[in-house]
Amino acid sequence: MKTLQYSTLTLLFILSASLTQVLATDNDNAVTAWEIDRSHSAVNFTINHFFTPVDGRFDDYQAEINFDPENLEGSQINVSIPVESVNTRNERRDNHLKSGDFFNSSQWPAIQFVSHSIESRGDNQFVAIGELTIRDVTREFELPFELLGVMDHPMRENTKVAGIVANAQLMRTDFGVGVGDWAATAVVGDRVNIRLNLELLATN
Repeated sequence: MKTLQYSTLTLLFILSASLTQVLATDNDNAVTAWEIDRSHSAVNFTINHFFTPVDGRFDDYQAEINFDPENLEGSQINVSIPVESVNTRNERRDNHLKSGDFFNSSQWPAIQFVSHSIESRGDNQFVAIGELTIRDVTREFELPFELLGVMDHPMRENTKVAGIVANAQLMRTDFGVGVGDWAATAVVGDRVNIRLNLELLATN
């Protein structure tokens, strides 16, 4: 009987030690979750009107950012941008962009990017590879970004702050943005330059 008790206790000890090790390993491999500090971030774009670049931005955006440069396999970046938040400082133009001639926000209300992998491309340089959906078109898309730095937030106890800048380009006609007469690129250009300035706060 004592032998059986000792065996049972030994087995329980081994299982407990194994579980502790697994939990410790999982914790070590945990990927930091980040939220965007909206007051210090921006989602900007530039597109030509005839020959001149015109700037715009999206005032609303949500993102699920789980990122650790030491654990890229477990990292992911998902972004959703409501089209209704487009802002080019011209109400008439903004309403036209939301219409069926361009984004058709009533039928397709959000631009979405979902990453399926993140790769290192050099010192603090990364690229999120995934799928970008605009209107009813989904295409493979690469979002290069630079990790500007990570530090303890001097005004928030036990909180990390990080900075990311992302620059990318896309062709609006690849996603059907611009139909009928507006599919032509003589007046509104095809190439869209995107710049994301994101200040991030760790949530775990």
